[in-house]
Amino acid sequence: MLLGGIEAGGTKFVCGVGTEDGEIVERVRFPTTTPEETLERVAAFFADKPIEALGVGAFGPVDLRPDSPTYGQVTTTPKPHWSGFDLLGGLSRRLRVPVGFDTDVGAAALGEATWGAAQGLRDFVYMTVGTGVGAGVVVEGRLVRGMLHPEVGHMPIRRHPDDRFAGCCPYHGDCLEGMASGPAIGKRWGLPADALADRPEVWELEAYYLAQACVTLIYVLSPQRIVLGGGVMKQKQLFPAVRRLVVETLNGYAAAEMSRSIDAYIVPPALGDNAGLKGALLLARRALDARRR
Repeated sequence: MLLGGIEAGGTKFVCGVGTEDGEIVERVRFPTTTPEETLERVAAFFADKPIEALGVGAFGPVDLRPDSPTYGQVTTTPKPHWSGFDLLGGLSRRLRVPVGFDTDVGAAALGEATWGAAQGLRDFVYMTVGTGVGAGVVVEGRLVRGMLHPEVGHMPIRRHPDDRFAGCCPYHGDCLEGMASGPAIGKRWGLPADALADRPEVWELEAYYLAQACVTLIYVLSPQRIVLGGGVMKQKQLFPAVRRLVVETLNGYAAAEMSRSIDAYIVPPALGDNAGLKGALLLARRALDARRR
C-alpha cells in the first residue's frame, strides 16, 4: 500500500510517497508560491502515483476543527495570498483520496513519537526553529487541540538586556518567533544563520531565547522530553548552550530530574529532515482507517 505525504511549509512544499511503516520511496520539493500554482505542482507530482490516502502537515495557523465552517483553511498567516485559503479542500478536490490534515509541527511530532526521538513517551514537545517557530505538543499520547492549536512561537519572552533588535513578528514584534527564528537572526546580524556559524555571540543570544521557551514549556506542560528541530537547530553548538541555560534558569527547580538527564531531555530529532514527511504518512494512514470504519 502506498501513501502520500506533504510537508506544506511556508517556504517550501515537500511531497513524498511512502509506505505505512514510514519508508519514503520518492520525494520532491519546490518553493511555496501562490496557492493555485503550488497545488498544481502537488497534483502533477501525485498524478501517476497510486496512493490510497494523503497526509498533510501544513504551516499555519490552520483551522483543525472538523466542525468548523473554515476547517482546513490557512487562517491569519502573513504569507502573501494564503490567508483564508482552503488548503484541505483544494487538495481533496485535486487528488480525490482521503486526506489527513494537521500542522507541520504536529506531523513531525507524530513521526518522532512513532519512529524517532520520542518513542515510548506519552508527553513531549517537538519544537521547530526555522523560518518560523512552532511546536507540536503531545499530552497523553495525543496532539493538543483547543481553540486553535499551540502557537509556541508567539509566546512572550524576556528580552536580553543587551539586545536592541526590535523583533520581526508582524503581529507581536519581539515574541519568541520575532526574536529567535531564522529571519530574526538574519535581520539582527545582517547575514543568514548559516553564514554566522563561527560567531559565538550569535548562538549564545539565540540559546538565551530558546532556553526561555524550553523553561516555559517545562513549567506549563512538564513534558517528558523536548525535541528541537528545524534549520536553525542544525547549528550544533546550540544544544549544549540551550541545555546549560535551561538548568541555570530553572535555578534548582526539578533539579534531580534536570541535572542528571539534561542531555537526554533536550534532544535533536532522530528523524532529521524526514520527521514531517514521515508524520504526514501517519496522517494519511489515519485518514484511510477513518474512511474504512
